[in-house]
Amino acid sequence: MANQELESNMRKSVDATQRTFNTIRTGRANPSLLDRLSVEYYGAETPLKSLATISTPDSQTISIQPFDLSSLSLIEKAIATSDLGFTPNNDGKIIRINVPPLTEERRKDFCKLASKYAEEGKVALRNIRRDAIEKIKRMEKEGEFSKDQSRDEQESVQKLTDKFSNEIEKHLAEKEADILKV
Repeated sequence: MANQELESNMRKSVDATQRTFNTIRTGRANPSLLDRLSVEYYGAETPLKSLATISTPDSQTISIQPFDLSSLSLIEKAIATSDLGFTPNNDGKIIRINVPPLTEERRKDFCKLASKYAEEGKVALRNIRRDAIEKIKRMEKEGEFSKDQSRDEQESVQKLTDKFSNEIEKHLAEKEADILKV
């Protein structure tokens, strides 16, 4: 069994889960909060980060400087209509977003969202595990593996799954601590 390929696929799932965690607000401004945001630009959905420079001048402000000033109002509209709950301030050159501190209720909601993302990541890992184990069983049936080899391979797949699942749990715990920190 191509263990490196399996490990690579599981690593990608963990990394994707980590990137998803980064889109969840904590009490501080962070450019990655806008990672999922896309803007209708010349008739095509374009990721915000390809239209503008996004920075955080301080812990409560996100600054967005568009490369093309004509896209300023489109970016402002995309932020205002998104589910992020931000109100953009446009001064004609730069859009500033004030990131208000989170309420206790909002923090709990974001922890639930982080748990949901972690569970989705673990489901992806389990799907990879299931495919790998089916492949091992098929190889055993075709005579490429003995019963012992098949069992050993399945155990190693399970160990890899557990390792990456624990990694997702660790990232979730860090994210929840980050969200709850005032």
